[in-house]
Amino acid sequence: MIALVLAMVWARRGQTLVVALLALFGVAAAVAAPAYLRAADRAVAAGQVETATPNELAVAVRAYQQDVREDKPGAEPRGPDLERSGTALAGLPGFDYVYSMEFPAIGIEPSIAYATRFAYRQDVCDHLEMTAGRCLVGESDIVLPEQIGRRLEIGAGDSVSLSFALRIVPRGEPPFYVKNGAAKRFLVAGLYRVPDPGDVYWGSRGFINPGASLPAGAGLPAFVNSATIHAMDRGAVDTGLDAFPEPGALDVDKLPAVRDGLADVRAGVTAFQGGVELHSQLPDLLARIDSGRDAGHRIVPVLAVALVLLACLTIFLAVGYGTEGRRPELAVVALRGARWGQRWWLATGENLVAILIGATAGCLAGQLLVNAFAAYRFPGVGADPGLESLRWAPVAAGAAVLTALLAERRQIATPVAELLRRAPSVPDSARAVAADLVVVILAAVAVVQLSSTLRGVGTAAAALVLLAGSLVAARLLVPLATVLGRRALRRGRLGVALAGLQLSRRPGAVRLFALLTAAVAVIGYAAAAVDVAAGGRSDQAVLGTGATRVLHLAPTGRQNLLAAVRAVDPQGTFAMAAVTLPSEPGAPSAVAVDTTRLNAVAAWPSGGPAATRIAQQLHPAAAPPVNVDGAQVTFDISARFAQGKAVAVTAVLSPREGGNDEVVELGVLRNGRHTYGQSVQACARGCTLNSLRIVGGQGTLDVAGVLTVHSINDAPSDVLNDPAPWRASEGGRIGAGAPGGLEIEVTSLNGLPDGMFVHPASAPYPLPVAVSGVTALPAIDNLDARATPVDVRASLPAVPGAGSPAVLTDLDYADRLATDGATSSNAMVWLNDKAPEDVVAALSAHNLTVIADVRAADVRKRLDKQGPAIALWFYVIVAALATALAAGALVLAAAVDRERQVEDLSALRGQGLSRSALRQATLWTYPVLVVAAVVAGTGVATVGWWLTGWALPLAGLDPPALPLAAWPRLLTMLLTAAVTTLLLAGAAVLAGRRTLRGIS
Repeated sequence: MIALVLAMVWARRGQTLVVALLALFGVAAAVAAPAYLRAADRAVAAGQVETATPNELAVAVRAYQQDVREDKPGAEPRGPDLERSGTALAGLPGFDYVYSMEFPAIGIEPSIAYATRFAYRQDVCDHLEMTAGRCLVGESDIVLPEQIGRRLEIGAGDSVSLSFALRIVPRGEPPFYVKNGAAKRFLVAGLYRVPDPGDVYWGSRGFINPGASLPAGAGLPAFVNSATIHAMDRGAVDTGLDAFPEPGALDVDKLPAVRDGLADVRAGVTAFQGGVELHSQLPDLLARIDSGRDAGHRIVPVLAVALVLLACLTIFLAVGYGTEGRRPELAVVALRGARWGQRWWLATGENLVAILIGATAGCLAGQLLVNAFAAYRFPGVGADPGLESLRWAPVAAGAAVLTALLAERRQIATPVAELLRRAPSVPDSARAVAADLVVVILAAVAVVQLSSTLRGVGTAAAALVLLAGSLVAARLLVPLATVLGRRALRRGRLGVALAGLQLSRRPGAVRLFALLTAAVAVIGYAAAAVDVAAGGRSDQAVLGTGATRVLHLAPTGRQNLLAAVRAVDPQGTFAMAAVTLPSEPGAPSAVAVDTTRLNAVAAWPSGGPAATRIAQQLHPAAAPPVNVDGAQVTFDISARFAQGKAVAVTAVLSPREGGNDEVVELGVLRNGRHTYGQSVQACARGCTLNSLRIVGGQGTLDVAGVLTVHSINDAPSDVLNDPAPWRASEGGRIGAGAPGGLEIEVTSLNGLPDGMFVHPASAPYPLPVAVSGVTALPAIDNLDARATPVDVRASLPAVPGAGSPAVLTDLDYADRLATDGATSSNAMVWLNDKAPEDVVAALSAHNLTVIADVRAADVRKRLDKQGPAIALWFYVIVAALATALAAGALVLAAAVDRERQVEDLSALRGQGLSRSALRQATLWTYPVLVVAAVVAGTGVATVGWWLTGWALPLAGLDPPALPLAAWPRLLTMLLTAAVTTLLLAGAAVLAGRRTLRGIS
């Protein structure tokens, strides 16, 4: 019997090969999913490590060591000593450790306002590039930054003396440094520069930090060796132990050990009982890796299940078609009295052998496919093949066998008379409709389950929806082939009529159309997911960043920021100033920008008002500012307050041509009319008055009175005589106005520790804002962290750089309403793609220090290496396998039908059927079926995406607050349908040509 089955396999080896290939694809899909997840896990971890910053990779332990000169001889040092005890913290496997010590020194800088950073760092010479001389050798060697060498005219071979320095912070005056140790003479062995300041070797605290507002090189360390540090007469020092990973230390299979090591480091720091600090963003990186892996493990199975179901449907069709072609053979076996078991074996043995061969090959093919794809898409990462990838292979193989048995069951149970019919009846029984209805019900249950989680039954929701939609489409559309065939016959179009009637009379026509529709639906769903995710990553990168490029700055004044950006880009074509406003946790984020450049620079969300319209609403016309010109600032003020009530006035002035705000203390007012002034060199070229602060003396209660500002330098008198362009905060009010000047009534300063404020009305009040995701917003925290009433002028889908909920306002007006005159530590310059290459240098020339350069392209690169983006590449594999399954089913169907078609059409040809009609009947049958299936499949994919696509974590498990795309682009779906049509119709045409060649 076995020999007979093998002979049957050989006799129909083409058909057997197709069934084996279909089984191969099904098992390969089951193997490829877990294999791809293993490769994706490795790629996610490698991608996150590759794009991580030094702060995210390094672990820094810091300790402040007390003055060793105060210790008794032979006594243990007071405070933690990382040099002796640091090994207790070296618990991270695969990490290198670097010990460092640093303290301030003076002796070579001409100013005592800042000190030289005197430092030792382990193995530092391996990370320096000497521009003159050599690196450290002896105990008296020192290497200096090349900038210091140029500025102070110090070269290799020169001698310098340095002493330990103590920082003195006098009350009300700037800090300075004094000598606090014996001087030591050093030989300048060389001058250095750092080739890669971003190298993780330098740790997470910015060891190579040039410092803001310091002379060139003054913020960089002067390096010595360990012996020199200990030989110095020194006081307290900062010590550090930095850990950074070796290559491969953060591979996905090593992450559990790293987590355990990090816990040991935390325990070691706690054991010091104070004095030691642990700084690391490594836990955030590990959490991001876990989140990416989890997202991938949710995304991949969705279409893996669909592909396995599609493979089972294909095998069911292939076996059913093959068995249909063997009806006379099965009838002869039944007529000869074969036993039931023999009939089953002869009917199923051929397909079981093919499935066994295909399943065995599929185990290897699935892993090899993933290996090849991982080598192409994730070079250097590896696919990590293992037996775990085969855990679903037996299930897939069993499903293929069960599918084959179900497909053959009907023909084996069919009576002999029915098997001998030339034109078998087309099944349209209630049983078949009931089976389709069961699939529809299962799909509905899975969609309901999906509303709670994308796990369990919810994972199969998309697959079941696509399958159910395809079955329904087949039930509705295939009968149309009969209608169209009869209509064509009545019109004399014999070729079209024969093509339609051939499809409608084939018992497997419904299943074939359902299969093709399901394959196209899977392909369309995969294309939709990839396109939506790509659009979302683009929005995250550009809209989430705020602009094509964002420069983050060291602390600077807001008017200085505006003046510098406008000087670098006077036309407003490529640069825009921006500052993130302070906000309480849970409150909407707020961004203030130079709205005059909003349309030219900012990334703007689609679906909302135009940027030009928003700019007009946020920057309406306002009164001109009050100018204060001259290096000597003078206020003529009359005051009337009760005796013993001390009241002080402070003015905040903003230089018009750049520079940080000047806070001018006018001092305590005296009753009567007096002149108060100070020298403010920054106003030599002109300033504007930002605010006046009126505050009561310490312990003074119930302050009330009146003060009149008669003049401010050369400000026009009408500005002070008119109360309209002025406003006062809580605690007072602007007087009715008099020719003598600006009258300010102080009603009470109780409960106002910051006093009351008077502003020129040079900004609209309340502050105009645009909001996103906010329903009611009475006020926001302004740049001075004080609540400022707002006027909501517009609603946006998202605020560039902040998302939703968020607030957008004008930086100039927000600053005019601020009262602090302080610098902002979150200032930015947004740039578009027209910004010149030297824009950073140009900004630096206008006293702006760039500390970070964030590009939307780099953000997109990081997003492309996260879990969702990596997982979606599996959908490309799914689309390719689905196309192969559909093409294989078409080829098999044509092969099974070929003999009967050749006989029928040859007979019709002999009776006078034209060659043209013959070609139409032969070549149009399956291509027309393909076109109909593509149209129906695309519709099913759209419905499936509507029902289930929202659940895919395409932007990660914690998506950003941005209006990300929810639907694929129409062009993407049309191109996908067109390519699918070309591939499947091409396979159908080739199969039809072979049939045409067999017709005599």
